Amino acid sequence: MNATRTLIPLDAVDPAMVEELLDVVFGPERHARTAYAIREGTDWLPALSFAALDEDERLAGTIQAWPVALADPKGRNHPLIMVGPVAILPELQGTGYGRMLMAAQASALDPAAPLPQVLIGDAPYYGKFGFTQAPRGWRCPGPWEPERLLVRGADPAVLPQEGVLGPWH
Repeated sequence: MNATRTLIPLDAVDPAMVEELLDVVFGPERHARTAYAIREGTDWLPALSFAALDEDERLAGTIQAWPVALADPKGRNHPLIMVGPVAILPELQGTGYGRMLMAAQASALDPAAPLPQVLIGDAPYYGKFGFTQAPRGWRCPGPWEPERLLVRGADPAVLPQEGVLGPWH
C-alpha cells in the first residue's frame, strides 16, 4: 500500500517547524557548516523551496534553494542556485521523499533561463540527479571537502574553473 505524500511550498510551513526538522536531521550545530557561510545574509527562494508531508500531514522533509554566486579571479560574480539543505526525517530516509523533493525543485526551474545549481553533498546520491564534481579550482569559506562540492547545469563547462562561492547580493 502506498502512503499518501503531499508536496507544498515551503513558505506554507511554520518556520519554527522547519528549524526543528533541520535540527533533528543535521543537529543544532549545523549553522557552523560551510553551506551556511556560502549563503550567509541571503533569503531562500520560495519558488524553488518545498516541503513534503507524510500521510498524517506531518512534516517529513524539506528542500531549499538559495541565490549564491561564484566570484571569479577577476571579481566577476557568476550567479548560481545553491540546493539544500535537503532534510528528511531519519526514519523516512530512503523511502523516496528526497527524490520527490529533488524532482519538484528541478521541475520548478525555468528551462528558458536555467541557472547552474551547486550543493555540498554525497556524489553517489546526488549524481542520480545530474550533479557532478565542481571544478577543483572552486573554493568555499570555512572547512569543506572538495569531492562533496557538486554542480549541475545545462553546461557547467561555461562556468569559471576558479572562484570562491559566496552569497549573491
